[in-house]
Order: sequence, then structure tokens, then C-alpha cells
Amino acid sequence: MNIAEMPLDPTQRWEWIKYQLRIHGCPPAELARQLDITDRAIRAVKSMPYPRIERAIAKTLGVEPVELWPERWNLDGTPRRQRPNRAESISRSRAKDSVYVPVSHRKTGTEA
Repeated sequence: MNIAEMPLDPTQRWEWIKYQLRIHGCPPAELARQLDITDRAIRAVKSMPYPRIERAIAKTLGVEPVELWPERWNLDGTPRRQRPNRAESISRSRAKDSVYVPVSHRKTGTEA
């Protein structure tokens, strides 16, 4: 893989990254399954910074994230954050976090 051939245009760059992932035997859908995220989250990297996913893509391709997204990463390997005080979340199961608790919105007929 020659990183110098990577397009500068973000749309073309994303297509190039997807192509490189397929060449390396890990298409975006497979990477999403490995990271336990939706393929929509993988597609969101195209237009928004997601450091965890960007690191995974870069690792799969054998490069550093700053090489793929120089506008999103500092040279020291830390992400440029729009919200610097927001920590990255560690992988967590969506099933554990979503708890349905029914809430009564009206009185039953037995109350006065």
C-alpha cells in the first residue's frame, strides 16, 4: 500500500480507504463486527472524527491514523478534539446499557 497515492478529497479518500480495507481482507462490515459497532458507525468516520474507529482502521492497514486523517490527528499520535475534555468511551455492550423501565403516565381508575 502506497500512502502517497491516497486522495486528498475526503470523499475519494474514504473510497480509497474502503478499497484498501478490502485488499487487506477486512471490509468495513467485517471491521464493524470485530469492533462490535454498526456499519453505520464505520461510515460516519467518513465525515466525523471517531478516534477509536480511526485507530482500528489504521491498525488494519498497518499505518498510523495521522497518515490517513492528517487534519484529525496531532503529530504526537493524539486526536485533535473539538471537545477536548470528552473522554473516549471504552467498548461497551449496548444491550447492558439500554434498560427499559416503564413509566406510568396516568392514574388508574381506582385512585381518587
